[in-house]
Amino acid sequence: MNEHQDEIIPARHPGRVVAAVLCITIAGLVIVSMLQNPAYQWAIVVKYLSATTVLTGLGWTLGLTIASMTIGVILGIIAALMRQSANPVLATIAAIYIWLFRGVPLLVQLIFWYNLAALYPAISIGLPFAEPIGTIPTNDIITPLVAALLGLGLNEGAYMAEIVRSGLLSVDPGQREAAQSLGMSPAHTLRRIIIPQALRIIVPPTGNEVIGMLKATSLVSVLSISDLLYSVQGIYGRTLQTIPLLIVASIWYLVASTILTTVQRAIERHYGRGHRSSHHDALSGLFSLSRPGFLLGSKRRG
Repeated sequence: MNEHQDEIIPARHPGRVVAAVLCITIAGLVIVSMLQNPAYQWAIVVKYLSATTVLTGLGWTLGLTIASMTIGVILGIIAALMRQSANPVLATIAAIYIWLFRGVPLLVQLIFWYNLAALYPAISIGLPFAEPIGTIPTNDIITPLVAALLGLGLNEGAYMAEIVRSGLLSVDPGQREAAQSLGMSPAHTLRRIIIPQALRIIVPPTGNEVIGMLKATSLVSVLSISDLLYSVQGIYGRTLQTIPLLIVASIWYLVASTILTTVQRAIERHYGRGHRSSHHDALSGLFSLSRPGFLLGSKRRG
């Protein structure tokens, strides 16, 4: 028998080689063009990358991202639970909230909140149909920062509501029924059984929403908030160095989004590992004859 008969010859893919060479060639031409074109003004880019004004704007951008996502996640969880409620009033209110804030563009919402005083010049404090205890001018409450948080947070809450709801629906209904049969309260079931499993579905799109929120904060520049984009706009408005300052902003957005993507993937691996190890025996482990009273790792009540 020929000793070469059992040798496995890998299939040739000339199309892949051609595509790879073509991509490398195009990328090389782009990089060379960027380095040789004096209009990019790389010296100006390096100069302003660590400028105090730019770094302060970056801090505002990160702060707005964290605050708005916190508001969005809290509202999303509440709206998702209301959407699944057996009470038709709660479910309808949640559905209208999701429909409204997902349907109106974010920029329109930001401008609307900023101009709320045109509808309500003052906000009265007191009981309905009674003399107000006090009145506060709306503009004293709805500052540009508050308008930005309202617009970003309420808009994000509508998207997070659907993400959380899809995660809750992904859990087998039998696990909820089994938990109830063992005497676990609905809140305890949600906290110990449903949410830990739903996180596998919730975390990946939530990570994408965080990155999307990072970029969406650039819209608050229309409210004159000194975020990253507004900061570089102020600089190139004085120096007329528009392109290098926009490159500075782009670099910092890319750095922040890269860090967030790395964190997102680490969290996904964490929850994905737990899912893979328990995928085949999640339902069979719900009831254990050897350890009665235990449910998916939760301790016996009482």
